[in-house]
Amino acid sequence: MSTVEPRVTKIYTKIPVERIGVLIGRQGEVKKELMRRTRTRITVDSVNGTVIIEPEGANVNPVNLLKAKDFVMAIAYGFSSERAFRVLEEDQVLIVIDLKNYVGDKPNHIARVKARIIGEHGKARKTLEEMTGTYISVKESYVAIIGSYEHANVAREAIEMLIRGQRHSSVYRFLERAMREIKRRETLELY
Repeated sequence: MSTVEPRVTKIYTKIPVERIGVLIGRQGEVKKELMRRTRTRITVDSVNGTVIIEPEGANVNPVNLLKAKDFVMAIAYGFSSERAFRVLEEDQVLIVIDLKNYVGDKPNHIARVKARIIGEHGKARKTLEEMTGTYISVKESYVAIIGSYEHANVAREAIEMLIRGQRHSSVYRFLERAMREIKRRETLELY
C-alpha cells in the first residue's frame, strides 16, 4: 500500500536585492518574527531576490502564506518592517498603484505625479496617511498603501485624484467626506 504525500503549496515572489536586508532584519529577527507569526518557512535568495514562502506544517491556513507574501511585497515597495507587520492583522490589506498605468513610463511624468502625491517635505503624503489612518509608500513608479480595506481604498481613490491633477484641497475635502461616512457607518454597526 502506498501513501500519497500531501502537496505543499509554495509561493514564489521577488524582492529588490537592496531591500533584502530590511526583510531579514538585524540577526534575522524580522524574518524570524514573520515566520513565527504566519507559521511559514521563508527562504530568501540574496543573489537574485527570490523569496519562497511555504507552510511550516500541514495544518497551516493558506491565508497565512498570502499574508506573508503581502508582508514581503510591502517591504519590496519601500515600507519599514514595523509598518509592513500591519498587513498581518486580520482586516488589513496592501494595495499597489502602478503610476505607469496612469501616466505612461516617461520618467518626467512619473516624477511630477510622485511630487504631487508626496508634497513639499512629504506634507501631502503625511496628510493622506493621517486622514485615512493608512501607511503610504512612494517608491520608483509605485504607490503602496497599507490599511483596513475601506480606508486603504479611500486613500487609493484620493491618490488617483491627485494623479488626475485635482487640487490637493479638493482631495482633502473628498477625504473628509469619505472618512466621515465610514465613521458614521462604523458607529451604526456598533448599535
